[in-house]
Amino acid sequence: MTRSGQAPPGMTRSEEAPMDHAAPARGKAPGADDNELGGIRIHDLAQTYERVTTREIVRTHALRNVNLDVAPKEFVCLIGPSGCGKTTILKIIAGLLRPTSGEVSVSGKRITGPGTDRATVFQTPALMPWRSVVDNVVLALEFAGMPKAQRRDQAIHYVDRVGLSEFYDHYPGELSGGMQQRVGIARALAIEPQVLLMDEPFGALDAITRGHMQSELLRIWEQEKKTVVFVTHSIDEALLLSDRIVVMKEGTVITTVEVPIEQPRTRESLLEHDEAIELRRELIEML
Repeated sequence: MTRSGQAPPGMTRSEEAPMDHAAPARGKAPGADDNELGGIRIHDLAQTYERVTTREIVRTHALRNVNLDVAPKEFVCLIGPSGCGKTTILKIIAGLLRPTSGEVSVSGKRITGPGTDRATVFQTPALMPWRSVVDNVVLALEFAGMPKAQRRDQAIHYVDRVGLSEFYDHYPGELSGGMQQRVGIARALAIEPQVLLMDEPFGALDAITRGHMQSELLRIWEQEKKTVVFVTHSIDEALLLSDRIVVMKEGTVITTVEVPIEQPRTRESLLEHDEAIELRRELIEML
C-alpha cells in the first residue's frame, strides 16, 4: 500500500529556485472542517532534495509554499506536468516522506508517519504473486493489526465491493491489468482508511480498461464516501472524477478549480456539456 518515497525522477533543477508564474494559491474547500474525520490541511509545505557533487550541493525544489485544504469526503484531483510535485504531496500525506518545512494534518492530527487512517493506491498494484486475490487483501489487514478471525471476511467484503467475487482464489498472474488494480483498490479500502490516496492508478492501463476503471472508482466512491486525493496527468480524467481540481506548476499550487457538474458523470456526457468544454479549455491554457 504505502512504501518508501524517493526524489521524483527527472527533477534535476539546480539550487536556484524556479521563478513563480503565479502567487502561491490557498485552496480552501467550501465548508471544510479540518478536525472532521478525513479532512486534510496542508500548510506552508516545502520539500527540497539535496544531491552532493564533487563541486557543489545541488538542490531540487520539489515543493514550495504549498497550502491546500481538502474537505472530508471530497474528491480532489492534483494535475500538472511531470515533476511539478504532485506525487511528493501524496507521499507526504501518506507519511512516507518528511517535508523540509511546513506540515500536513489529517482529521486535525499532524502527520508524522504512515497510519491506517490513510491508504495509497499506486500505478502498479505490486501484488504478491504467490498469494490469491483474497490473501493479498488479507495481507494488508495483517499489517493493520486486525484480529486474525476477522481478516478473511473483511477481505472478501472488499473484494466483492470491487466486483471480483468470482476470483477469490485466483492469483495475480491469472488476472488482467485492470483486475489487478481492482485488487489494489480492495486492499486499500479493506483497512477502512479515512483518506484514500491514488497516484495515477490507471495510468498503465489501455484506454478501454481505463475508462471502465474510472466508472468503477466513481461507483465505489459513491458507496464508500472516502476523502480522495487523486494524482493524474489527464484533464479529462480529472473532469470526470473530481469535485475540485488543483492545478500545479513547478512545485506550487497555481489555482484550484471547482467542477460544477453533478455526479454521476459519464465521459459521453462531458463531451457535450458546455461547462465541461469551457473548463477543459481553461485547464489546457493553464497547463
